Amino acid sequence: MTSIRPASGADMAAVADLWHEGWHDGHAGRVPEGLTAARTMEAFHERTPSRVADTTVAVSDSGELLGFVMVAGDEVEQVFVGRGARGSGVAGVLLDEGERQVAAAGHDVAWLAVVEGNARARAFYEKRGWRDGGELPYSVTAAGEVFVSPCRRYEKAVGAQGPRL
Repeated sequence: MTSIRPASGADMAAVADLWHEGWHDGHAGRVPEGLTAARTMEAFHERTPSRVADTTVAVSDSGELLGFVMVAGDEVEQVFVGRGARGSGVAGVLLDEGERQVAAAGHDVAWLAVVEGNARARAFYEKRGWRDGGELPYSVTAAGEVFVSPCRRYEKAVGAQGPRL
């Protein structure tokens, strides 16, 4: 059985470890090489503590971290699941939660960035009703350098549609 809950500070080291693993699984060879080199375990451990407020975790009954989602405004910014939980439905539960959070914040459309070459992730999002909204050169700063990754912007209607009065 899996449950989801808001992350706590005590979760963030495990989130960093899982984020590092998942990021490299989905991005290595698909983004600029310098960005891959900058995404060290230490870099993820430096990044995660400040993200606790926008992180929701999925945990097993024994308390093991299975995955997480980070939401920033209308962006479902990060969705990662540990290797042992992939294919178990955890990613869908986390994505649903991210969509719920975006809608609860008053946004009608959620978006996320997917690295162009990550066919597995793109197929997952499309199966869950997300649509490819086109090219998105995604700029990130790592190790003091700016990198632009070739991404696709995926979008999904999550809130009330139609004109507002």
